[in-house]
Amino acid sequence: MRFAEPFNFVVLAGVILLGLFLFWMLSRKKQMLARFGDLPLLMKTSPYISFVRQRTKILLVLVGLSFITVALARLQFGTHLEVLRREGIDIVVAVDVSASMLARDMKPNRLEKAKQEIRGIIDRLKGDRIGLVAFAGEAFIQCPLTLDYSAAEFLLKAMNTNSVSVQGTALPSAIEMATSAFNEQERKHKVLLLLTDGEDHEGGAVEMAEEARKAGVRIYTVGIGSPTGEPIPVLDRNGEQVGFKKDRDGEVIVSKLDDMTLQKIALATGGKFYRASAGEIELDKIFDEINSMEKKELEGTLVTRFDDRYQWPLLLAILLIAGEFFVSERKKPVRGANDV
Repeated sequence: MRFAEPFNFVVLAGVILLGLFLFWMLSRKKQMLARFGDLPLLMKTSPYISFVRQRTKILLVLVGLSFITVALARLQFGTHLEVLRREGIDIVVAVDVSASMLARDMKPNRLEKAKQEIRGIIDRLKGDRIGLVAFAGEAFIQCPLTLDYSAAEFLLKAMNTNSVSVQGTALPSAIEMATSAFNEQERKHKVLLLLTDGEDHEGGAVEMAEEARKAGVRIYTVGIGSPTGEPIPVLDRNGEQVGFKKDRDGEVIVSKLDDMTLQKIALATGGKFYRASAGEIELDKIFDEINSMEKKELEGTLVTRFDDRYQWPLLLAILLIAGEFFVSERKKPVRGANDV
């Protein structure tokens, strides 16, 4: 036997207070009646008054309310096995962790903005599996597909520009690695969210997107940054900016959002391109798209369920409270009765 919502027993405190108040009122009624003379004598001269019946009515109400409290706490006993099934899709999020993502045209910088967007994605998931891929000059799987959203957020938090030793922005490697994270036997229920500034240093990203489409992957791209560009900060060991990244000629490198490439990647797979915004409106649009996709039934889990038995105390409560209405406060006069 157990109670599913034991915190509802706090209602019993109110029932106890009500009982104390009602019995105090009954005692006051006796005291006021005793002011007119000897109480046993008065009871003989007022044969219709019955304090016993009044106490009975109070007890019926209080016990009934107590059983209602037990029902509210959801009395349970007995168990049964149930298969818990989930429907959803597989989503792999590939996030650019190259040095250009430190540019501050998005606050506080592009990388933190991307991670903020991903957290917003994870918060919206219900039954969908999610995986993470980090990429720069190469790519690796940071988190395999999982339903453990807390673990995904923990691994996301650990991502930084030092996560990948090879610098650059290898979009083809990111798409290839993300595609490999899905089940190869399936040809649908696959979504790749690609968050990057879109600077493809290797080329071939659109061609790799075509290969992903053949594997059943639909790619949605989210551009992080501005087309006008922003210098790339150089940070010291303490994370303080000490200058800007420069090329071999000593010119400051300006990193620009390449939205054209990201649009081509998305269109090649039937997805869409969105530009990151402060209000994160793009997340609503992406999830409208995802929710319209066909869901698959994920692996069922066998769980033990407790059987609710709150109906029994609730029925007793109804009978007790209803019975209170049929108990009169007065009694029929009986010669010689002495009811105190």
